[in-house]
Amino acid sequence: MTRRRTRAGAAAALLALALLAGGCSDAGGGVRGVPGAAGLRDPYFPKLGNGGYDVRHYALSLAYDPGTGRLDGTAEITARATQDLSAFNLDLAGLTVSGATVDGDPAAYNRAGDELTLRPREDIRDGAEFKATVTYTGVPEPITDADGSEEGWLRTDDGAVAVGEPAGSMTWFPGNHHPADKAVYDITLTVPAGLEALSNGVRTERRTEGDGRVTTVWRSSEPMASYLATVAIGRYETAMATATAPPKATAPTPEPTSDASASESQPASESASASDASASTSDASASASDASASASQPASTSASASASASASEPASASASEPSASKSATAPRSLPVLTAAEPSVAAGSAALRGEIPKILARQAERFGPYPFSAAGAIVTEDGTLGYALETQTRPVFPAAAFDRTTLVHELAHQWFGNSVTPATWRDLWLNEGFATYAEWLYTEEYGDVPARTHFERAFAQDANWAFPPAAPPAAENLFDPPVYQRGAMVLHKLRETVGDAAFDEILRGWPAKYRHANASTADFTAYAESVAGRDLDGLWKVWLYGEGKPDKP
Repeated sequence: MTRRRTRAGAAAALLALALLAGGCSDAGGGVRGVPGAAGLRDPYFPKLGNGGYDVRHYALSLAYDPGTGRLDGTAEITARATQDLSAFNLDLAGLTVSGATVDGDPAAYNRAGDELTLRPREDIRDGAEFKATVTYTGVPEPITDADGSEEGWLRTDDGAVAVGEPAGSMTWFPGNHHPADKAVYDITLTVPAGLEALSNGVRTERRTEGDGRVTTVWRSSEPMASYLATVAIGRYETAMATATAPPKATAPTPEPTSDASASESQPASESASASDASASTSDASASASDASASASQPASTSASASASASASEPASASASEPSASKSATAPRSLPVLTAAEPSVAAGSAALRGEIPKILARQAERFGPYPFSAAGAIVTEDGTLGYALETQTRPVFPAAAFDRTTLVHELAHQWFGNSVTPATWRDLWLNEGFATYAEWLYTEEYGDVPARTHFERAFAQDANWAFPPAAPPAAENLFDPPVYQRGAMVLHKLRETVGDAAFDEILRGWPAKYRHANASTADFTAYAESVAGRDLDGLWKVWLYGEGKPDKP
């Protein structure tokens, strides 16, 4: 993220009571489950997320009427129980639930604040996979964060934009809304004719319904934290490009994390070889063979090497991804879909066209691009007060769509989206790396050394308000120390271990925890393993230190 600012009837009731009273035992009497926890005790959002299960896949079907603001939704959530469950919770803010089932049988449900509790007819065994389906409706209301910014489902004149860092996604679908529980997604959007409905990943289908509305289906085949899900509905102008990307790496199984349970302008000139990317100006769709994370794959690992989901676009497609049968070393053709509202489409077109080149350059520094699609969405000013790194397709208000911010949000695809924080306390691993990506970009293409950025950041008192690894409260998560001092930590690491070891860390860190969660302790241990020595002195001063050192 870039936040640069100071951010049913009596019968139904009787059925519910009967299910709550008697629907909790296995017919054989062998399972005696207990309710899953209502919250994962995150340091800043203790009630966010839920315990007792691990979501593998979300299938969201959403119909939206911009005129009334009404959203009608069905969420099918495939999960695996991590304990014997008699009941479990989902996070959902507002909206009215009209029904719920677990594995096709009616489930009792009740609401308490942002908690939706489902009690299945029979207990769910530890390790069993189950599917919960929730139907709901209403007019979503945004959330105002502690720092004053708005997130969630944000209405526009002709549609809506949905963003969710840190908790806004619960305003438009029920789920396990903590970054520690990542899943794959299929999002189906039905809107009035004449409007575009955009989301994450690859567009797999577009069809016209009998009533004239248009339905679009999007697939995110790699695991995604719910705060990175997005929807943009409106009269967007879209453009398609194709980036030539290195083959996707096979993700290693990461070691468990200790707490997983729980603007400067850039130079305008660019130079890149034709092999970096080839761009098409036509508003065409793309076809891609996605390396897919299976719905039965644990959320903390990637199944991209073992599963494939076909994501075919309409017949007019102009780009295709190589099939899995091709050599693992062959370059991939990566579909890059961008969209902009009409009033800002022309002004943003040139920079949107640079995305393939920027991604190619970042892949040289950070390793293979971790997803099956890329792009950006640019909105008119007034809807959003910040840019956000929504997975594969970051969202920008027009005023924030500059090269520096674009580099930042694209870097998040590696740092934050693929490697996702174990808790919100670990956010500096997102923002520090993305900020340092800005410094690296200007160092390579703007003749401004990273050391210059470091010294400027060192001189700014705001960056010393608190240590980047320990924001004092939720309202401080997006304050300067998380960004600038987080980047300073990385630069001091570079100066301490040398460029060769630092480059190994830049590529090795997102490879080791690809499509997984990681903590600050995971990072410091990894950096020390690459450096081959203890770095406690560095962490004590720059990562955890309360005061400002005498000199940079």
